[in-house]
Amino acid sequence: MNKKIFPLAISVILTGILSQPAEARFEWLKKKANEFGNTGLESLQETKLSDTKIGLGLKDLLKQGITSAVEKTGKKDGYFNNELIKIEMPEKLRIIDRGLRMVGFGAQLDEFILSMNRSAEAAAPKALDIFLDGIFNMNFDDARKIYKGGDTAATNFLKQTTLEDLKKAFRPIVDKSLNQYGVTGQYKNLLKKYKTIPFSKNFNVPEIDEYVIDQAINGLFAILAQEETKIRTNSGSRTTGLLKELFP
Repeated sequence: MNKKIFPLAISVILTGILSQPAEARFEWLKKKANEFGNTGLESLQETKLSDTKIGLGLKDLLKQGITSAVEKTGKKDGYFNNELIKIEMPEKLRIIDRGLRMVGFGAQLDEFILSMNRSAEAAAPKALDIFLDGIFNMNFDDARKIYKGGDTAATNFLKQTTLEDLKKAFRPIVDKSLNQYGVTGQYKNLLKKYKTIPFSKNFNVPEIDEYVIDQAINGLFAILAQEETKIRTNSGSRTTGLLKELFP
């Protein structure tokens, strides 16, 4: 390929990317990269091609990982039945949990914990589009660092670039779900019941919506980190040719 073709290829690819939504951009980018490869892009093996392969391979990794992570968390019991990410009582309220169970409020506490996890499960699917958009914030320098980084380097990159957007997207869904399941009311009732226990102490407790949002997002990234590690270290988990080439 001569020097004029490569800039033209990049121009066409960028124009196509910017004109389409996240999911379509991902598939379009792979298609166009293959088209230009078939017309001579292989000759750039020692210049831009290696960067392109790394970038596209990591996008494959992230797309596979985030799809699996969202599927695992965004379903009934996705959080509740996974001990790694199950949302328990806030740490400062563990003493309330123990105290209230001792005086017969175990069923209410179990319902409260279940409701927090249901709220997280309802919010998790919202992460998919945000993650897909986050992939396209990755430049060649980012791709190189992620490729040479640890087993969760891509997950860490997404956490840095999407965290605030995830919080904004999760908030209305979590708030709606908390109201639907009556979590906020249950939370206030639990605190009132705790105060009826002799010798109970007053202390500051977290806002329940903030707590559930933070725990839901932390859980999602924990599963994504697992998926990334699996792809990097287990050859059977690499579902595309690029991934197999990137992590032989």
